[in-house]
Amino acid sequence: MLKPTGLVTLALALARFTNAASPEWGQCGGIGWTGDTTCVSGTVCTVLNAYYSQCLPGASTTSAPPSTSSAPTSTSPASTSSVPAPPAATGFVGVSGQKFTLNGQTFPLVGANSYWVGLMGYSTSDMNKAFSDIAATGATTVRTWGFNDVTTANGIYYQLWQNGKATVNTGSTGLGNFDNVVAAAKANGLRLIVSLTNNWSDYGGMDVYVSQITGTQNHDYFYTNANVIAAYKSYIQTFVGRYKNEPTILAWELANEPRCTGSTGTSTGTCNTATITQWASQISAFIKSIDSNHLVAIGDEGFFNEPSNPSYPYQGSEGIDFNANLNISTLDFGTAHLYPGSWGITSDPTGWGSQWITDHATSGKAVNKPVILEEFGVTDDQASTYTTWYNTIITSGLTGDLIWQAGSHLSAGNTPDDGYTIYPDDPVYPIESQHAAAIKARG
Repeated sequence: MLKPTGLVTLALALARFTNAASPEWGQCGGIGWTGDTTCVSGTVCTVLNAYYSQCLPGASTTSAPPSTSSAPTSTSPASTSSVPAPPAATGFVGVSGQKFTLNGQTFPLVGANSYWVGLMGYSTSDMNKAFSDIAATGATTVRTWGFNDVTTANGIYYQLWQNGKATVNTGSTGLGNFDNVVAAAKANGLRLIVSLTNNWSDYGGMDVYVSQITGTQNHDYFYTNANVIAAYKSYIQTFVGRYKNEPTILAWELANEPRCTGSTGTSTGTCNTATITQWASQISAFIKSIDSNHLVAIGDEGFFNEPSNPSYPYQGSEGIDFNANLNISTLDFGTAHLYPGSWGITSDPTGWGSQWITDHATSGKAVNKPVILEEFGVTDDQASTYTTWYNTIITSGLTGDLIWQAGSHLSAGNTPDDGYTIYPDDPVYPIESQHAAAIKARG
């Protein structure tokens, strides 16, 4: 659950003195935990790992779990095992020049994408296992989806659209479920980058807003139609507002891979780089107006705007001007993706990718902002290609990276495998660990 703040913190502090039990989904134990160790009726305090126990639905309990920490002091509690506790999610990640920072120190941003962790109906124990697998590589950060727009309520969803109006699902199958994602990330010492909508039709995204409100398939109305923009801002107000005081969130992203066209393939024909740059300025400023704690990025693929360049990702034809967007004052860092195969790069895709990384590092240096390669993938020769790209990230000075995508073998079965997925028993997994160590050593 969310880390309580303000009046909620005071209420919980007073509750401890009156032996109040932790609520459903609340924390009830773990190394370093000093709060309530009993759960409300109908729930049981369940150990998810050594550092996090949670009140989960089940038989009621009134007995406290075994103590895992001594009385609170001004220093870190003594560990009860030889395994070091993950870093507590205290303090908000910031930026200084081309570096991310945390509590006055460089924060090494490295990790993976796990879009699925909060969308597949996983148990909290499976969420913890998934994050534990990522953390075991030395990762510090996970990128995930903070959206699922549906027109029929079913399973996990965050926003229900009916007759042109949206209702945010704040229950256990909605934002209550995302609370569990945040809690599991926190328990494993990870920070989250959360994308708030999708350019593509997977899990709803932009085209649901457009079709519900305008009755058309014109994807680019998402960036220009006043009613659509107001609806998106309303969702942001609810979602971002819920977590604005939660330090486990590292950053908000405006969208996953925004482009002038989406899955419908239809637009008005008037969308260009200026359209999306203006939209990015407006939405990022809005997020900053309601949440001054967290960083903001676009979540785009990092396309450049050089129309005469022979290489498609450099031509600006999708409506993205990386350098123009990087100069927006309310965007804290730049993002780039890397998929040579999907982009039609057939001649030396590995070498092309290294140049792509270097060019984005150069852009970051020019404006003195962090830039991360937040998605990248190939389906062939992964070990060789990723080793080369990881080396380029280190030597070019690119700030950090998140591989697409993490995978786990869970009690519910294997997590989604799109051909890019790296499970803990994959040969690339130890390469990720070596790279995380290199990112941290670089400082």
